[in-house]
Amino acid sequence: MTKNKQIFLISLFIYLCISVAVRAGEYHLLPKPQQFTPSISNFVLDRVKLSTPVLRSEWEAFVSERGGVIDAKARAGIEVKLVSSLPGVSLNADEAYLLTVESKKIKIEAVSERGVYWAMQTLAQLQDVCSKKVIFQGCDIVDWPAFRVRGFMQDVGRSYISMDELKREIAMLSRFKINVFHWHLTENQSWRLESKVFPMLNDSINTTRMPGKYYTLQEAKELVAFCKAHNMMLIPEFDMPGHSEAFVRTFRHDMQSPEGMKILKLLLEEVCDTFDVPYLHIGTDEVQFTNPTFVPEMVTYVRAKGKKVISWNPGWHYKPGEIDMTHLWSYRGKAQPGIPAIDSKFHYLNHFDTFGDIVALYNSRIYNVEQGSDDIAGTIAALWHDRLVDSEWNMVLENNFYPNMLALAERAWRGGGTEYFDRNGTILPSEDSEEFNAFADFEKRMLWYKKHYFKGYPFAYVKQTNVKWNITDAFPNGGDLGKAFPPESEFKQTYVYEGKEYATRSATGAGVYLRHVWGKMVPSFYKDPKENHTAYAYTWVYSPKNQEVGAWVEFQNYGRSEMDLAPLPGKWDYKGSRIWINDKELLPPVWTATHRQRSNEIALGNENCVARPPISVHLNKGWNKVLLKLPVGKFSIPEVRLVKWMFTTVFVTPDGERAVEGLIYSPDKTK
Repeated sequence: MTKNKQIFLISLFIYLCISVAVRAGEYHLLPKPQQFTPSISNFVLDRVKLSTPVLRSEWEAFVSERGGVIDAKARAGIEVKLVSSLPGVSLNADEAYLLTVESKKIKIEAVSERGVYWAMQTLAQLQDVCSKKVIFQGCDIVDWPAFRVRGFMQDVGRSYISMDELKREIAMLSRFKINVFHWHLTENQSWRLESKVFPMLNDSINTTRMPGKYYTLQEAKELVAFCKAHNMMLIPEFDMPGHSEAFVRTFRHDMQSPEGMKILKLLLEEVCDTFDVPYLHIGTDEVQFTNPTFVPEMVTYVRAKGKKVISWNPGWHYKPGEIDMTHLWSYRGKAQPGIPAIDSKFHYLNHFDTFGDIVALYNSRIYNVEQGSDDIAGTIAALWHDRLVDSEWNMVLENNFYPNMLALAERAWRGGGTEYFDRNGTILPSEDSEEFNAFADFEKRMLWYKKHYFKGYPFAYVKQTNVKWNITDAFPNGGDLGKAFPPESEFKQTYVYEGKEYATRSATGAGVYLRHVWGKMVPSFYKDPKENHTAYAYTWVYSPKNQEVGAWVEFQNYGRSEMDLAPLPGKWDYKGSRIWINDKELLPPVWTATHRQRSNEIALGNENCVARPPISVHLNKGWNKVLLKLPVGKFSIPEVRLVKWMFTTVFVTPDGERAVEGLIYSPDKTK
């Protein structure tokens, strides 16, 4: 081969790689950087010179795992520099970075190792493959987080989660710049950290759920180190003086008693010696304070051990200087000037459904501000395991953990948002709106990562921005949930019933709340939903062929913090919900939970649609008719404390892994 031909082939190869890489939609960065400029100067990974003052072993692994070779004489290189400041970075500079990808050089600048680590995660997301060669897509990035706390919480005090699973979550989420793991270690059910001072605290007799399951002190140290290696801060929580029945069972003393305080201080000394972390979370929520010196004394004691202290709000009342950070829970939580706050008010994933709540989470600002400040530190999404879920897989799956965390990762890094769970809430706005387009773009990138990063992970979400419905005004049913109304006979834009006109409005999504689980605090399809009404949702689904598909269908997403009972045999729920496909009624599955007494200690069965195999459905070639009947009685009933007036319907592959390709959801049969 002549030299000119070699040059031509190399040039052609590079051109083809560039052409592939810069096609519209090929950048899948998540979270999106603050400032991003694409270019066509892609970097082809081969032999590279590496220059870095930090994370050298991590960079060497980064290159070698992708088939590259470190060579001090190579012409192409990766150059990392620590600098005193970064132009254009407005806040949180310690996590910021500049990243430039050119044909012969990848250049990174940051003021700290943390910024370099995040630049590495972004570079990994720029990776593409062309003719079996790894390339990194050309660009210039200036990036920083809008909020300094971007985290998730696992409630292992109630339900033990293995070290392997916790590490899996931490490692994956660090790739999307999540930087805090909140470890809720103690509860009424169990004290999950080993104590060598008081080993009886871990005895099975003092544990009411998952006895014998706890973390050794060595495992705790190991997880701290694992978090640090993934640029994540671990915040251990030891809840006091409430949520402490495991403590009381063991010692026969309330935490607020003089004897309880002496014991607790010995435990806290052991805890502080174990955790090489800056913060200790002490809880203080949902409890009657009987000892006015308890909380101030414990804060002083922990601070004397070299830790900063976090406390729930609502909880103990602090003035600036008396606590290092507050953690807001429930709608009543309020940030205080002079005290940094973490927002978890509407971030309880254990109440979220699969499709509706992620819309509100993605669109909503953190504590209703554009970006963080000294007083607003960021947000933590919480997984409370009040209700027993019998497998780690389902704990993650039914809480829609990874999709929700990717939504939070982008919002907490980018900042901004359009509301605070209070305007559109869980409802997608019209397709010509900026909000819809932003969510659709996020959804597209998220599903790309589902395909390329999350194989073998519990990740049930499928595309929903193409799923369109007409939903009627609600008809008064007078408490008769089986009562029939005109939409059962034909699809129309308006109906007249008993002299009154009932219109239809469009909605988009695989899951739609007619009334949210938290009532009017989070807006849903109906502005003012009323009890004892019946709604209908309908659409047509075009299938390019005759095919057997699966259907995710549910009318009450079961929260993982409720004792709710599964429906009676042959019923979808306690509301009388029904669904017909091509005028054939789709019957519910056989419910695996058959108990009739409400209990948090009886595990959820197959109540939630993603926790069971999809229902087998035949779609005809052409248009298929889908009708949902959606009655509701009372918004709280003996069997279900928080009735969700809602529905989920979407067609998926028979294994439930993906949405069925080529379908068109259209209430007016428009392709």
